Amino acid sequence: MGAIKGARERARSEITASIKDEARRQLADTGAAQLSVRAVARALGMVSSAVYRYFPSRDELLTALIVDAYDALGLQAETALGAAAPDAAPVDRWIAVCGAARAWALAHPHEYALIYGSPVPGYAAPRDTVAPASRLARTLLRIASDAHAAGELAPPPAGEPPSAVRCDGGRLAAELAPGLPAANAASLVAAWAQLFGLIGFEVFGQLDNVIGDRARRDFFVHACAGLARGVGLTVRHARGPGVNEPS
Repeated sequence: MGAIKGARERARSEITASIKDEARRQLADTGAAQLSVRAVARALGMVSSAVYRYFPSRDELLTALIVDAYDALGLQAETALGAAAPDAAPVDRWIAVCGAARAWALAHPHEYALIYGSPVPGYAAPRDTVAPASRLARTLLRIASDAHAAGELAPPPAGEPPSAVRCDGGRLAAELAPGLPAANAASLVAAWAQLFGLIGFEVFGQLDNVIGDRARRDFFVHACAGLARGVGLTVRHARGPGVNEPS
């Protein structure tokens, strides 16, 4: 009985993976707004009712793809942080994580567009997406928290934020990075948003005819060092992303 159950679970897992792989291919071809469970079923040679047993609606299929994308991005960022040398300066850890996010986005532009591009009409992301979406932010918060614990985090150069922002920064720090000053937490949220602005400009082609291909890695490192400085990290000689980082 256990063997039969195990075979069924493996079969379900394989079919689920096939459905999501085909859906990702369709994201690249037609975009998230045109994603259709029926079209996925046709491409796989399945009746649509069979696919609906795995994903009862287009929105549930979209949510699965979004969660997978956030998790893949978060894992790459966490892996980059874990691979940093134990004695690496906070700014180098910061830039390694940012570089990992850029590398993932450039390698998976359609999945990046799904989570950081235009909202999909008629789709509202459920709570299931919140924890995966926060993985990269938590990784950056960890760098700031470690720097603060080591006495290497200065007050952000922008100074104290307005009281309402400071309140939100304090709440964020209390929830995700206890001990991190509210002003630094608020500045980190701004840096997080600006990071995806940098990445999005490159992924979506807004840097074309502005920054040459060969200079984009150096531009990105320089910009991320500025983001680190804005958070309060001391910037000495940022080494930048590792050798596997796309140029």
